Amino acid sequence: MIDVSTCQKTTFKGLKAVVLENEYVRSVILPDYGGKMVSFYDKSIQYEWLYQAREKSLRVPPYGADFSKYDSSGFDEMFPGIDQGPHPVNWDEIPDHGEVWTMPWTWKATCDGMELTVESDRFPYRLMKRIKLGKNDVEITYKAVNKGSVPFPFIWTPHALLNYNDQTEIQVPEAMKEVMSVEASSTHLGGWGTVHTYPVTSSVSTGESLNLAELEPSEEGTAEKFYFTQPLSEGWCALVQPDLDRKLTYHFPKEKVPYLGIWKTRGGYRGEHNIALEPCTGVYDDVYVADKIGRASYIPANGAYTWKFKMETGSSL
Repeated sequence: MIDVSTCQKTTFKGLKAVVLENEYVRSVILPDYGGKMVSFYDKSIQYEWLYQAREKSLRVPPYGADFSKYDSSGFDEMFPGIDQGPHPVNWDEIPDHGEVWTMPWTWKATCDGMELTVESDRFPYRLMKRIKLGKNDVEITYKAVNKGSVPFPFIWTPHALLNYNDQTEIQVPEAMKEVMSVEASSTHLGGWGTVHTYPVTSSVSTGESLNLAELEPSEEGTAEKFYFTQPLSEGWCALVQPDLDRKLTYHFPKEKVPYLGIWKTRGGYRGEHNIALEPCTGVYDDVYVADKIGRASYIPANGAYTWKFKMETGSSL
């Protein structure tokens, strides 16, 4: 059967939305809410991959809003950094979780999907993304343009919160063997900078064995975030649901998106239960730090940085 995608205007929880849909998957985008993807629905198994908040209506955040005060569901774009703090080029402050998640994006339909654009008033960049659906996937092509005369360091990551259960597993390239905790409140992985073997390690508080690939610890009220300490050996990672015989795989160019972070909360943040696989262009959340330690990415002066990101569903076998 020929795969035909449609692009339609609608509303989602009270906000203007755009739906991209074909026979296999459906994606819902909110251009006015940071270009946020609020749904990635797998029609073959009638399953929503993206975590959904309890709120029945959404508020568009003002520029520079506190991320924790607004909707935390779905897939928000993090750019040009994640942590609030100074940018290395002009010392202007990057807001909490970056700028673009609170900014309205202009958009237009294309022959195979949609194109969105956002431009900063504070920093010299323009960010564009083209979204299209494949048979079992959504593919996003990004272009970040530097309007300045010096290279522009940045961190981008897809902050896509996913649903999980006790069967969920993480898959990463075999060579990835070490992680570092960056979540100060982590009971079991320790404070910022604590290094662990992956996937099996030990709790710093109890000594119990933990399998991080199986989303341990399983204790309620916990939250963890960690980064793999080395660049990715291959450009993919995946979340597996054996109970559904289904897997969500992320594909991206490892030379452009070389790092990977993992976030998981089991009720430890806002009482929510979700996980995020976060391939990224720099570590560790703070672009000022990333620039200092040589682990940021850079848009060339008066140039562009391009990359792709695909979310693909398929069998877990």
